[in-house]
Amino acid sequence: MDELLSRRLASQLLASREPRTPHEIVTWFGAMQAQDLESALWSIGRRGQGLTRAAVTQAIEERSILRTWPMRGTIHFVPAEDARWMLELSGVRALAGAARRRGQLGLDDSTVHRAVDVLGAALSGGVPLSRPACLAALESAGIATAGQRGYHLLWYAAQIGVTCIGPQDGKQQTFALLDEWAPQQRRLARDEALVELCIRFFRSHGPADRHDFSRWTGLPLGDTDRAIAAAGAQLVRRPGDRADQVMSPAVAEQPPVTRRGTLADVLLLPGFDEYVLGYRDRSQMIPVSHLGAIVPGNNGIFLPTIVDRGRVIGTWRRTTRRNEIQIDIAAFDELSARQSTGIDRAAHEHAAYFGVRGSSVRDGSGRSGATGS
Repeated sequence: MDELLSRRLASQLLASREPRTPHEIVTWFGAMQAQDLESALWSIGRRGQGLTRAAVTQAIEERSILRTWPMRGTIHFVPAEDARWMLELSGVRALAGAARRRGQLGLDDSTVHRAVDVLGAALSGGVPLSRPACLAALESAGIATAGQRGYHLLWYAAQIGVTCIGPQDGKQQTFALLDEWAPQQRRLARDEALVELCIRFFRSHGPADRHDFSRWTGLPLGDTDRAIAAAGAQLVRRPGDRADQVMSPAVAEQPPVTRRGTLADVLLLPGFDEYVLGYRDRSQMIPVSHLGAIVPGNNGIFLPTIVDRGRVIGTWRRTTRRNEIQIDIAAFDELSARQSTGIDRAAHEHAAYFGVRGSSVRDGSGRSGATGS
C-alpha cells in the first residue's frame, strides 16, 4: 500500500474501528463537511465502532455537535463548544463577499440587520424553529424571502454567530440561537484559534501540505505558515513529492502498513467525505481518468466512493428498504474476489449503522450478493 495513503487513512480514523463518540470524532477533525446531512452522518458513523445513525443524531439532539458555516460558506459539523471561535477565525472571511451578494438579491444593510433581530426574537426561548417557520417570521415582519433572499438571511445570521442549525424536524432543517443552544462556548484569541485549527486539520488529514489547510479553511497561506510554525512539536514536516507534508508525530512515526494489514479493508465512504474533499490534489487516491466519475459534470456534487487500500475504485448508491439496504456499485475496473468480499462486508456494516439486518450488493456486471446477521 502507498505509504502516504496508509498514513492518511490512519489520520482520518479509517484505518481501524475503535469505540469513539460522535463528539470525539468531530473534535478530532475540528470540522467535517456537512451540507448533505445523510452523507455527513455516515462520515461520522463510519469512524466509530458500533455507531448507529440513531447515536449520531442523538449527539445532535444532546447538543454535543452542531452544524453551522465555519469556513468557505459551507455547512460543517463542529463540536458545539467550538462553534463561535471557528466562526470568528475563518467564517468571517465569507462575510467579505456577502455585501456583493446582498446587492444581487436587492437586500440593503438595514434590512439584513433587521432580519437578524427578527430571527433572534422568533428563536428566543431555546426552541428551534424549522426553516419555513423562520421564513414565515421574516415575511410577517415585512422582509421578503423569495428567491435566494431567505437562504441568504438565514446563512448570514448563522455566519455572524447569532444562530446555528438545530436538529432535523422530519425533513426540515431547524435553526436555534447559538448562545441558547450551545451556551458553553470556548473563547480563543485569534492566534490561539489559528494554531488549534491547524493542529486539528493536520492530525486528521496528514500527510497534507500548507495549500491543503489554506484551501480547507479559506485562510491565506501566511496564516497557515505562522500556524504550522507555532504548533511546534505537535506537528512534523516531511519532504514529499511536491511539497513538505505535515502530519502529527504519531502518524509520522507509525510503521508502514503492509498490503496484508488492516488497511486493506474496502470502505464505502459517503459523498462529501473528508477523505476525498480534504486535499487540493486528489490524484494519489483517484486516478485522473476517473475524477469525472466522482464529480459528474464538475458540478460540485461528490458521489459516494468505494475505497480500497486508500484508492478510490468506484462509486456507489444506496436504496433503503424496511429489512434491507441495497448497494448499487459502479466499479472503475473489474473487481477482484477480495474486493467483492470487502464490498459485501462494508455493505453489511452500512446496514448495521441503519439498524437493518440485511444488505445486498449489485454491480454493473450483474453480480449480486446478500449478507445478513
